[in-house]
Parts: sequence; C-alpha cells; structure tokens
Amino acid sequence: MASSNNIRTFLFPSLNRKYLIRLVFLGVGCYLVFGHLLIPLRIHGQSMDPTYRDGSFALCWRLQYLFSSPQRSDIVTVRFSGRRVMLLKRIVALPGDTVEFRQGVLYINGTATEEPYVRNRSSWNLAPRIVEPGHVYVVGDNRGTVMTRHRFGQISVARIVGGVIP
Repeated sequence: MASSNNIRTFLFPSLNRKYLIRLVFLGVGCYLVFGHLLIPLRIHGQSMDPTYRDGSFALCWRLQYLFSSPQRSDIVTVRFSGRRVMLLKRIVALPGDTVEFRQGVLYINGTATEEPYVRNRSSWNLAPRIVEPGHVYVVGDNRGTVMTRHRFGQISVARIVGGVIP
C-alpha cells in the first residue's frame, strides 16, 4: 500500500484529496450549468442579422419561461431537430393574433408594426393567418432576401428551449 502512495506522490506531487474533490465539484457544476441551464450557442447563418451575426456566440437561458410565458419581440431559441440543432428567432405574434406581411411590413391584428431591429426589408407578402392557441409566430430579423429562403412561421410553445441572454 505504501508503494502505491509513493507512486501517486511521485506522479502527481501537487494533487491532494481536497484539490481533487474541488475539481470534481467544479466539473459537475459546469456540466449542470452549461449543459442544462445556460446553454452556449454558436450562431451559424444570417437569419438574425444584424442582432446576432454569423459566427458570434450567445447564451440560451432555459429557465426564462419557467414562471412566465413568451412575449412579443422576445428572441428565443427554438428546437428545430433533435437536441443539437436550434434556431434563434424573434417572436412577432402571440396566440390569437392575426399576422401578415404586406410589401415587407409586418401587420399584427391589422396594424403595421414598428420593428427597429429589422434593417433590410424585402417585399414579402403573406396572407393573414391566425396564431393557434399554444403557439407563437417567429421570424428572423434579416428579411432582405426572398421568403422562400427563410425558416419562419407558427411554432408550438413546447419547442421553445429558452430565451437568449442579450
């Protein structure tokens, strides 16, 4: 037994039991926080440009909607497929709202909406549609290209992973 202690002391002279315990707690804490509560995201794509640029980083706070519901203009992380593929989108309409686009301008319940975060507008046209209960309507901030190149629309609130920390 003494020889294995000597070998450990020889190979790892500065490691002691308290240090190893702290290291284990730190590792478990980081796993819990950054794996389940505060998820780091790397932005791929330009759908949220200029708010979030391609190649930048953001953090998804999973507990944001634990005691509240998503609100209009919140930026959320939406589960697209599986656990790893998520999209950043802005909520533009809530359940029961009528949403439409006329020449690139967003109309909510028949009223044009001021969107200072949108820099490039294309001439999007989308017939009015009513957001179903338990759903929200999401769109990216970069609307400078044709509608067919975008992923947007009505999604279930259950697909929202959390809010994005600005």
